[in-house]
Amino acid sequence: MIRIHMQMPKSAAREGHRTSEEKTMKTAIAYYSKHHGNTKKLLDAIAAADPSVTLIDVTEQPQADLSAFDRIGLASGIYYTNYAKQLVAFAQAHLPEGKDVFFVYTHGAPAGNFLKGIREVVEGKNCREIGQYHCQGFDTFGPFKLVGGIAKGHPDDGEIAAAVRFYETLGRE
Repeated sequence: MIRIHMQMPKSAAREGHRTSEEKTMKTAIAYYSKHHGNTKKLLDAIAAADPSVTLIDVTEQPQADLSAFDRIGLASGIYYTNYAKQLVAFAQAHLPEGKDVFFVYTHGAPAGNFLKGIREVVEGKNCREIGQYHCQGFDTFGPFKLVGGIAKGHPDDGEIAAAVRFYETLGRE
């Protein structure tokens, strides 16, 4: 069975409608999604649901300025149990202090402590984690290539829709 996981700290979750302030929050999602584009599929759906979201591919915009954004998403596929080195380095160099941050990631392996490295960067910048979403993604990296890959067909439509629902509930307190 494939599991979808959404997590929001209790202080960042509430039911009801968004306030006008929440509707106008400027959001950027800095990402690295190269292997099969699994993470980018989630982000494209989020951007389609909220066209005001700014997607920043850290390989194409390595000097992007995040200071004007209220919330910043950090999104990546998982490579050998970690966020992509390129995204971690980008966050270390460009994540402003004290921002609201959320995580979006896809992974081939069913479980792991995938946020350790990126979380250290976020905590070091005194940012507040407001949520995370992850699901499995098709993976043929490294040894998985020898067996034709794992998590074939993922993310699927349900996982993509769940990513959008996660994004739409961010910041509700």
